[in-house]
Formats: sequence, structure tokens, C-alpha cells
Amino acid sequence: MDTTIPGAAEVPADLLEAFLSYERAILANDLDALDGWFAAGDDTMRGDDAGLLVGHEAISAFRSLRGGVGPRVIERMEHRALGDGVALIVSVSRFDAGGRGLQTQVWTRTDAGWRITAAHVSPRPKAFDRAIWRTVGDPLFQGAWDGALAGLTFAVKDLFAIKGYRIGAGNPAYLDSVRPEQSTAPAVADLLRGGASLRGIARTDEFAYSIAGDNAHYGTPPNGAVPGALPGGSSSGPASAVATGQADIGLATDTAGSIRVPASYQGLWGLRTTHGLVPRQGLLPLAQSFDTVGWLTRDGETLQRVVDWCLSYDGSESTENVYGESGTDLPSRFAVPEEVLDAVEPATREAFEALLAGMGADVERIRIGDLAGYQEPFRVVQGAEAWRNDGDWLREHPGAVGAAVAERFRAAAAITPEQESAARAALGPLKERIDAIVGDAVLIMPTVPGPAPMRTADGGRVDAVRTATLRMTTPVAIAGIPAVSVPLLTVPARLGPAPVGVCLASRAGTDIALVRLARGLAAQPKDPA
Repeated sequence: MDTTIPGAAEVPADLLEAFLSYERAILANDLDALDGWFAAGDDTMRGDDAGLLVGHEAISAFRSLRGGVGPRVIERMEHRALGDGVALIVSVSRFDAGGRGLQTQVWTRTDAGWRITAAHVSPRPKAFDRAIWRTVGDPLFQGAWDGALAGLTFAVKDLFAIKGYRIGAGNPAYLDSVRPEQSTAPAVADLLRGGASLRGIARTDEFAYSIAGDNAHYGTPPNGAVPGALPGGSSSGPASAVATGQADIGLATDTAGSIRVPASYQGLWGLRTTHGLVPRQGLLPLAQSFDTVGWLTRDGETLQRVVDWCLSYDGSESTENVYGESGTDLPSRFAVPEEVLDAVEPATREAFEALLAGMGADVERIRIGDLAGYQEPFRVVQGAEAWRNDGDWLREHPGAVGAAVAERFRAAAAITPEQESAARAALGPLKERIDAIVGDAVLIMPTVPGPAPMRTADGGRVDAVRTATLRMTTPVAIAGIPAVSVPLLTVPARLGPAPVGVCLASRAGTDIALVRLARGLAAQPKDPA
């Protein structure tokens, strides 16, 4: 037993042995042993810079995906008896690679011996999280010293051109194959001109062809709201940067839900703008018929500041004021698609119905048609365009993309011109149907089926969630109308209470008014009584 650690001599012998055995299990990444050292039950807690986990099951699930801890030694311990059979241990870790961390643990004597009932870990400081950032500065580019957005910082999805930097598209081989950009995308320049400073370039799912948020090359960005859950993609990097407080704004894109999904999963505000309203010059495309620029923020006030600047006639040099005064007001009636409610998980539907009951507004239940009937032609057109955009590069770089994205591109490559033509013909009536609804109502619905899946979920589960999610998000994408996800719901999940967004969608060009409406809805009391 090592009593040479300063402070160790003050720890009861059996507790010290338990602590040191636990430390050996950490260094060996012995998951079974680590599970055994945490007390069983629903009251055990573990927290770190990613958030709080409650319950042995949630802690075990998180640990299985964390990976091992780098070599370290315990260089100091402090022990305090909190009561009969309850003790507090605070220890300082020194890592071989440099830096120190802190462990705070409550140990309780059980029938099986000493076990951890609560723990908080302060890891050694990181230069930056490579799963979130490709490159980062303090700031990377300074915004205008005066302006509507002065004092804010933003993260840019790695699809936008920034002068002097290459577009990486979430793939290291692609990053190596392209040249630095000669100019900065207008969507980036607008934020800088408004006073926001560029914090850095944030990760994306490969070529933005995913909604899970994982990346085979750089890792999965953390979910800032639910430790151990997927962050949502393909705007996972900007979303995680905002959710973890490393940026105030995420500049992102939404093709099939890539702003709305991570917003829902991480408890953020996320706006997909009217298709074509924000220029896409300097944006690496996935599918031009649906690609749309938008933003992620932690609160509605910040999002309002962004849209008031970037979408107003005076605020943006690049956004055309093609909709005139059409964005000044919205219908007072809300419409809920029944097909969407039928597609969500029971806990999500229950929370959403409670929200509707407390709104005190005119809410109508409507039918928009089979959701698969929207998603399938969308998938075909999206795939055909994606292959035209990226197929030549993929043929020249076999094996360069991860398995899931490679499979989507293989399916995209097989789409025939006849299939694409038929799918495009099917999209027209679907768009007209949604346009007719939002002509005199605002769509309101859950953003996604339920909370973010766990990062340890098997491939079948993730694919099932992906399909259900796309069926909910594609009607808005087909219509090309603005949609905002607002963090209004909280539902139970395996990893603890988790956010689910509520999506509001309105007619084209009403983006600014839609954000104002969403803020008003969020400010209402939520008591169904």
C-alpha cells in the first residue's frame, strides 16, 4: 500500500486500498472494475466539464465510450470523514504529458466494501478540443470594433470559405487536396462586419452528409447538454462550440436538418433560413436545391440580434431584400401535422401536448401526407446532387471517407437520371402543399422524434433514428421555408433529462418575424392548467 503520497497516511487503510485499486483500474481502462467501484443504484453521481451523470447505468454507458486516461500519478490527497462510513477524498493528479487534474470523491462503506457514491473530475486543461475545432484563435479574426454584434464570437462550420484557409469538409484527405481560399464567404463577412469575432473553424460531418454528428477521422464532438449523447450533425462542431460556451454563434448549414437536429439535441436555438435568402457563395455545397445557411445560439435574444443584422436591408451587404415587407407579420394560427406527432417517441409527444395545452393560442391539427412520401424524393434529389458535387473527388480518393458516409455516396452514385427526374417532379406538389399551409398558419411540431441517441447506440438504432428524423425534417426543406428549433421540451432519457426542440416554420421570407414569434412563445408560462 502506497503511503508515500502526501496526505495518504491520514486515510484509513481499507479506504486507501480501495482508492488506489480504483486508480489502477482507471489507468488500465478496466471498465468492469470501474463499474464495480461505483455504487450501484440510481443515486450515484459523476460530473466533469462535460456535465452531470446520475445513476450507475448512465455513468457506465458514458465511461464505455470515453477511452482510457493518460499515464499519471497521484501527487497529493486530502481526506475528511463526513460521518460514520462516509468519507470525502480530494486528490491531485499529475499527468506524464503535462498538466494536473483534480478528483473529488465521496466514498461510502457498503456491504461490499468502500464504493464511490459521488465524484467530480476536473481534467487537465486542453489546448482545444480537436473533435469540435479544426483551428481556433482568441480570436482567429477580430470583428468590427463597433456594430450590432460587437462582443460576440462565432464558430464557422468547415464548409465556408475564409480567406487564407482551406475548406476541410470534415475530411483530412480533402483538406490536403484543396488550395487556400482567395476570399471570404459573404455569410462569414456579414458577421465580422457586424462586430462578431471569428473564434475558429469548427468540425462538420464528412461533406455534411449526415445528421448524427460523428466523424470517423476527428472523433465525435461532445453534446453540451447530455454527456455521452450524440451531438447531432452535420453542424455538430459549431453546435457543440456554442453549447459548451466556446462561441456565442454557430454559422452553419441545413440541408435536411443539420441546424435543427443539433439544436434540438443540445438545447440550442437554431434557425434554418429561407432557401436562397442568405447567399451561398463561398459555401461548399452538398445539394444546392436544399442547402441553406443559418445560425445556432444559446438563447433567443442572441439569435434575434443575428437575424436583425444579417437579414435586414441595412445589416447585410449580401442578403437580397427580395421579399419586401412580407416578413413583418405572421398568421396568429398554429398548425400541427398529425403525421409528425405519430412519428415521435411517446415521451416527446406527451411533453409537446402539454406545451400545446398551455399555449392559449389557436392550434389546429392538420394532415400533410405520408412523411415517407416527402423523404424519398428528397433523398433521391439530394443524392444525385451530392454525387455531382463530390463524385469526381471520391473516385480519385477511394477509401478516403468513413463507412457510413461512403455507403450514402455509393447509393447516390447509383441514382439514374430517370429516377432524379421523377423525384424532382414529385417535389413540386409537395412544396405547394406546405406553401399552402403556411400561407395562413405557422407550423408547430417537435423538431426530432426524441432526445439525442447515446454515442454507444448500435448502428441499427442510429439508422432508425436517422430515418425517422429525416421524415420529420424534409417537408420544410422541400418547401424552402424558414424554420427555427426552440428548446422548449425536456424528456426523460437513459442519460438523464434531455432537451427536445420545438420547430416553428412559416412562409418564405418571414425569418425575422419567425424568430420574434418563437421568442414570444418561449417567454409564455408553460403551465398546462
